[in-house]
Amino acid sequence: ILASILSLIIYWTIRDRYRVRNLNGKHVFITGCDTGLGNSLAKWLDKKGFCVIAACATEKGSQELRRRSSLSLKTVNLNLADSNSIARAVVFVTEQTAGKGLFGLVSNAEGTAPVGPTDWLRIEDFHSVLDVSLLGLIEITLKLLPLLKKAEGRVVNLINAKGLMAFLGGGYSLSKWGMEAFSDTLRIEMRHFGVKVSIVEHGFFKAEEVNSDIIEKYLFKLWNRLTPEIRDSYGEKYL
Repeated sequence: ILASILSLIIYWTIRDRYRVRNLNGKHVFITGCDTGLGNSLAKWLDKKGFCVIAACATEKGSQELRRRSSLSLKTVNLNLADSNSIARAVVFVTEQTAGKGLFGLVSNAEGTAPVGPTDWLRIEDFHSVLDVSLLGLIEITLKLLPLLKKAEGRVVNLINAKGLMAFLGGGYSLSKWGMEAFSDTLRIEMRHFGVKVSIVEHGFFKAEEVNSDIIEKYLFKLWNRLTPEIRDSYGEKYL
């Protein structure tokens, strides 16, 4: 037993000391880099020496990130709810990698999340989240798989752990659970090509703390559009 424990300690020590070498020329594409975790990761990997391609939803986000990074970091505008925008981003990544393939894809996206009872929601409320945080991420992953296979790269899907507890109606938890399932099946399939697929379940960050005013705004917006029959069935006390 002691020998087994000692072997495990040695194994984990060696494994945790392993680092990727020769970072020059290794391209990493990251989505959701305007703010928060994606933004911090893009700057950190840039300092480490990776060739970072950061996708931002706004031009302001792109400019701010470039201002705080090295000249090697490139940005591209990306709307994950728009297939044409995804296609343009894939072309940009293909041009930047110049035949080398893609070393890493980091998927990070937080769709707008109307918060409220399922009975208060419409199908478009689900689309507003799932089109970005699930279907959009799946689509760009599928289109980048040829580049990932060429470099025997890796896919890292960042999934907020609070989305794995379904206690509110809407598409938020659905998108997180969906990305878990997509990642698990993709991991098995891509092993044949030497592509690694990982999930990082992270917790709260100060930049992502939920603003109670925003939640209240969503609730009243949903409440005000309900039919009188549904409002009466819940009552003001429930609200």
